[in-house]
This record gives sequence, C-alpha cells and structure tokens, in this order.
Amino acid sequence: MTAKILDGAALARTIRAQCAVRAAALTKAGTQPGLAVILVGEDPASSVYVRHKVKDCEESGIRSILERMPADTTEAALLARVEALNADPSVHGILVQLPLPPQINERRVIESISPDKDVDGFHVVNAGALMTGEPRFLPCTPYGVMKILEDAGVELSGAEVVVVGRSNIVGKPQAMLLLQRNATVTICHSRTRDLAAHCRRADVLVAAVGKARMITAEMVKPGAVVIDVGMNRIPDGPNVGKLCGDVDFDGVSKVAGAITPVPGGVGPMTRAMLLVNTLEAAERDHAAGNPPVAKAI
Repeated sequence: MTAKILDGAALARTIRAQCAVRAAALTKAGTQPGLAVILVGEDPASSVYVRHKVKDCEESGIRSILERMPADTTEAALLARVEALNADPSVHGILVQLPLPPQINERRVIESISPDKDVDGFHVVNAGALMTGEPRFLPCTPYGVMKILEDAGVELSGAEVVVVGRSNIVGKPQAMLLLQRNATVTICHSRTRDLAAHCRRADVLVAAVGKARMITAEMVKPGAVVIDVGMNRIPDGPNVGKLCGDVDFDGVSKVAGAITPVPGGVGPMTRAMLLVNTLEAAERDHAAGNPPVAKAI
C-alpha cells in the first residue's frame, strides 16, 4: 500500500486565495484587516516562521504589522506594547511569537491579549469557549488539521482517533475539535503505557509530540489516516539537519491510507488558518461598527 499524500500546501493556497477575496471586500467596505505580530529576540526558527506569516498577509490583502523587540526586552515592556495594540482599532489580530525569552512569563503575555484579538486562540477565554463547544477563535494548527481532514473527505463520526500529545496549543484543542465531530478520541502522552497498542487502534492518528520520527510503521493500522504535526530536525545520519515530522514518513507511508508530509502538510495550513481567524476578527469588528475593544480578562 502507498498512502495518499494530503497536500496541505495546495489546500493552504486555496484558502489564501479565498481570504484575499474576503479581505478585498472588507477593505472596500472601509475596514482593512490588520494583524500585528510581535517577535522578541532572534530565534532562527521563529524569524523564518514570522517572515512566512508576513508574506501570507501581503498576498492576502491583510495589513501586517511586524514588531521586533530585542531579546533582553522586559516583561513589562512587552505587556505595555500588547496593551497598546489592544487599544488600536486598526489592529484586529495580535500574535506574540513563541517561545519567549526566559525572563518573560508566556502565560501572562498570552492572557494580556484581548480575547477579541487573540487570533492564535490561546487565551483562557477562547480555550474555555472551545471546551464548551462555542468557540470564537480556533487554535490555528488544530483548525488546519480539521480542514485537511474535511478536504480529504475523512469520516470522523464514530471513528477511533488517537492524538499523541497533550499540549495546550495542539493536543488538547485537537481532541476537543475531534470530539465535536463525534469521533471517539484517545489522548496519549509520555506516560502512556504501550503507546504502540493505542496507535494501532486508530482510524485517524494525529502525531503532535515533538520527537523526530517517533511514530513508526509498526504503530499504524493499515489504511489509517496519519496527520503529522511535528516539525523537527533530523539529529544524525546522512540527512542531519533536514526537516522531518513526528512520523517516520518512509515507513508509515507504506502502511497508511493517507498521510501529511513534512514539510508541506500541516505547517502551511497553520499559517492559512491564522489569516482566516484575522479575517473573522475584522469582519466581526466591522459588523459591530467598530466598538471599543474589550479588555482582556
């Protein structure tokens, strides 16, 4: 068996084109969507990712505001900048690129962003809304995964789904979204006993653990749909430094029915859904007649 490749890059291009149409209509109506991205320090991976986000905005007609702050920025200075963006009516989405330097409390910064501008979907208000089944902003990576599954025509109702990883950014919200589609969901993690046995039950397997090529062919049910959220560098061997996922693509693609590649799978979709969230924030603001921005809780 050779797995069908689920091309997230191609789907992301389609979504960006749709976003461009929506952004143009909104701008013509008097509200140009605006996304502010704050990058603290010079982390190479974060710098590349932010550059891609800015480029995506430019292609989609969304105004991007990139703010670079030095690595020694204090938490108070960053919080003050976020508060200023909260109060700026031309900014509809705020994203603080993670990770942050050690002197800054990431959770405190995330909670300082207005829930109405939290296009990453990380604020506790938005996380709680997702938990109760009434989300305002979906976290971009799980949102992108759901779009990939939808585009591929994967039937989730009643399906056995295993999510490997329990982070607040991917694992937990991914499980909630899958539950809302009536899947039977198991969340696995570093303390799970006999991980392979759990994975082999899955009709859909989502790997989001952050460990290079951890999921092997022996852990995958024949014909399963495998979604690889991981983004790692191969630590050794002839391909050292090359980008790879949490899934051993070469082996698993011979067993699975469908699989996302790395790169070109979930990554482009994460960025595409950030655009969608920013547009939704701008559309809500425009429809409400640009009221004062709600304070973060």
